[in-house]
Amino acid sequence: MSVTTENGAAVDGLPTHGVVLTDVASQKVRALLEQEGRTDLRLRVAVQPGGCSGLIYQLYFDERILDGDSVRDFGGVEVVVDKMSVPYLEGSTVDFEDTISKQGFSIDNPNAGGSCACGDSFH
Repeated sequence: MSVTTENGAAVDGLPTHGVVLTDVASQKVRALLEQEGRTDLRLRVAVQPGGCSGLIYQLYFDERILDGDSVRDFGGVEVVVDKMSVPYLEGSTVDFEDTISKQGFSIDNPNAGGSCACGDSFH
């Protein structure tokens, strides 16, 4: 039995995380997956060492669920976070913008103490 959370549903038998995928981002992910004909993929959000501030975000499609992964479903889009990234991403929101000045996914992370001048990494 899955438990419904505020902005996403738990996936049966797997731990959940506190990352939120906005409706706009969820729609974009679904569109990209449909375009590729790969509805079996999930959106993986991770934090890895790198960049001038120490940590960088990774967003990519993945067909795997690894040991220790946490998963939430947002309207058919499963968002997967590995156990090492969960504390860094807790409370984060993944959004998508498509405007004249900006196009792409963004992560609003309340745990980030600051970022580098280029905005590619955080600490």
